[in-house]
Amino acid sequence: MIHSLYGRGWSLDPARSPGIGWRSLGPPVILAVCFLWGVPLFGQEVRTISPEEAVDLAIKSNLSLESSRISTATKKRKADTAWNVFIPTVDLGGSLMRSNAASTVSGLQPVPLPNNIGLGVSPFSRDLPAWHVAGSLQIALNLNFALLEGMRNLRLEYESGLITYEKAKAQLERDVRKSYYQMLLVQENIALLRENFAAAGQRVATAQANYRAGQAPELTLLQAQVAQANLKPSIDQAENGLKVSMAQFAMNLGLPYDTQFTLIPLKDDTAFIPLDVADLIARAANGKPDIQELRQSILILESTRKQTFYQIFTPTLSLSWNGDPTFQGDPWKDSWFMEDGWKQQSGMFRLTLAFRLNGLLPWSTEAQGLKDIDETLSSLNIGLAQAVRGTELEIYNTVLSLEQTRSTAEAQRLTADLAERTYRLTEQAYRAGLNDLLEVQNAELELRKARIGVLEQQFNYLNGLIDLEYAIGVPFGTLSADSGNSFSRTVTESAK
Repeated sequence: MIHSLYGRGWSLDPARSPGIGWRSLGPPVILAVCFLWGVPLFGQEVRTISPEEAVDLAIKSNLSLESSRISTATKKRKADTAWNVFIPTVDLGGSLMRSNAASTVSGLQPVPLPNNIGLGVSPFSRDLPAWHVAGSLQIALNLNFALLEGMRNLRLEYESGLITYEKAKAQLERDVRKSYYQMLLVQENIALLRENFAAAGQRVATAQANYRAGQAPELTLLQAQVAQANLKPSIDQAENGLKVSMAQFAMNLGLPYDTQFTLIPLKDDTAFIPLDVADLIARAANGKPDIQELRQSILILESTRKQTFYQIFTPTLSLSWNGDPTFQGDPWKDSWFMEDGWKQQSGMFRLTLAFRLNGLLPWSTEAQGLKDIDETLSSLNIGLAQAVRGTELEIYNTVLSLEQTRSTAEAQRLTADLAERTYRLTEQAYRAGLNDLLEVQNAELELRKARIGVLEQQFNYLNGLIDLEYAIGVPFGTLSADSGNSFSRTVTESAK
């Protein structure tokens, strides 16, 4: 990993490490270094994962994103079935009734006259059954212009759900990518601390040998031992921080917290790319997820206002039909299918056009509700203007930060060049017998620190590009994909 990031001459291979005598450390020390490095010695399974794979896992398994996905699916179902407001309401019922008092019915009925000369009438009277059966059927449909606007409102709600889901997905991808690169940087810092610890151990061994040979005082030995001991808490703290970050990273991907990862080091480092502030601000004003979400909220509220206006100031057309067929016989004795057993007592088709006058009064609840919506719309539009201006300042600050990172990286590269020259001169002096081994090791560590500084600026630039890509609402990798490998070539050439 160190070799792939720093260039030539920085492998853990003993034969290729010029500064530290790994061959002389022995198996116990090598095992201890492997333990500190986190190398699985006994076949522990470690999962290799790339940033793209991490993003895919997070999108598929993240619980917060799944909740947003379900909410969006619910809004889509409502939008797809919004036409159901034109389905009339149908109420079907039946009643079984018993009269409290006996009743009779009287009247005249036709009877044939003698000799078949015609028909006459005769009075009749009969007791009505105490039990009655009656049915009821009512169909109604209310039509108003507000129904059409309500359908549009549901469609806007669904589009808002899509924007919210895409925003949550973009935030998740941004956080996963930044966490991935941050853990890579922490690993490199831990590697530097471990190498410092190993170099400090070598200095302790040298001081101890010199002390036994009478060539150095005991104070020198104690100072070397204290310097080595002071490094151990820093290593432990950094390793614990990395473990916590790994656990949180695994949970965000929907994996067990104790999942072990091998992160893929950067192959093509991000180059510095030209950034047009005006163009980025224009793209952010239209593409930033937060601004898109706010604009959609304004559209939804405007649609809600139209729907409320139509409900108040347009008439409602009501179509209804009802019937109540009643059984004419005794439901316990007579057949329910006898001839003329069911007759319509009442029923009608009704066409009604109604207009509510309350909305015409400025102090009515309906009129005040419209004013509340208008005031809320004004507040949202002010918030949108503030968000756009805040985005302009955010883009400007981000670009300035990226430019500062570029300048700092150039200074770090110069420092790395100076550290490289210092190391080479110190190594040449050591070979000529003018310097001791410790000076060579110190020069080597200073070179590593300088290269770590260059690496930090690289990660800072990558994180800045990720934030910028989110701010302008473009797919991640859009800006970095336009960059070449000039940054990588510069770092590599400075190490040669």
